[in-house]
Amino acid sequence: MEKIRERFKQKKSSKAFGLRLKCEVHVSSSVFLKWILVQWNFLKFNVLHNMAEFYGSHPWHWYFTQGLPVVIGPHLPLFLHGCSLATKKHRILLITILWTTAVYSLLAHKEFRFVYPVLPFCMIFSGMSLAKLQACCLLLFNLIPALYTGLIHQRGSLDVMHDLRELCDPSDSQSSPELLFLMPCHSTPLYSHLHCPLKLRFLECPPDLTRNKEYVDEADVFFSNPLHWLQTSFPSQSTLPSHIVLFDALEKEISSFLEEKRFAKQAEIFHTHFPEGRVGRNILIYTRGSN
Repeated sequence: MEKIRERFKQKKSSKAFGLRLKCEVHVSSSVFLKWILVQWNFLKFNVLHNMAEFYGSHPWHWYFTQGLPVVIGPHLPLFLHGCSLATKKHRILLITILWTTAVYSLLAHKEFRFVYPVLPFCMIFSGMSLAKLQACCLLLFNLIPALYTGLIHQRGSLDVMHDLRELCDPSDSQSSPELLFLMPCHSTPLYSHLHCPLKLRFLECPPDLTRNKEYVDEADVFFSNPLHWLQTSFPSQSTLPSHIVLFDALEKEISSFLEEKRFAKQAEIFHTHFPEGRVGRNILIYTRGSN
């Protein structure tokens, strides 16, 4: 009797999956005006063609040494303690976490968000640990890190947009500010926080869909030789932007250009206590003076 029930459930699940897949194919095909399977396109783009590697690659162990620990965050000690308390019925969850993380580790391009699906399972083990500990541990492991990461760490990306929003003055119709962001791709939210049609230019890094081996995106071209890029992009005074936004890590390298074109530092906004690579400790706003 049990075997019959299992076969019935499997048959029912297979029909539901087939119906769902059929509906998804029809909806996607009606949008793109051609037959398309989204899951296949995802597999082809990210795995077979490995186009996602354009956005950066990491060593195979990155999810285990950095990705998953960062996603779990302050719960990491609780998670590890909970794993040691796991019973046999919870081992399937632990195996799922390890298996998912291992499979994603096979891809060269890695991101924190890719391992978000295993986070609920990790929280189960954290809860098992908390059940053995006192409530003060919850505050210790969560409140302080939450306050720091939510209110202090990397806040400059939003604070700078608040300062730039002051340029959206409808009463000042004579001036038309032009902003240049000399920052790594996706460093600031731009129009979603400005809420006005200011003219913005920022370094772009679109993927190369033509698979040109010599392709280099604009951001990498700029950071390879910032002064040359600025001199060729703005050959005359009339082409210059009114404001330049950059991390202080770049300031020294282009200081001669800023002085020559009469840019003056207008604001210095805190961003992070942990600068890394092209991302500096502060965000600077330079304004071009009158000729």
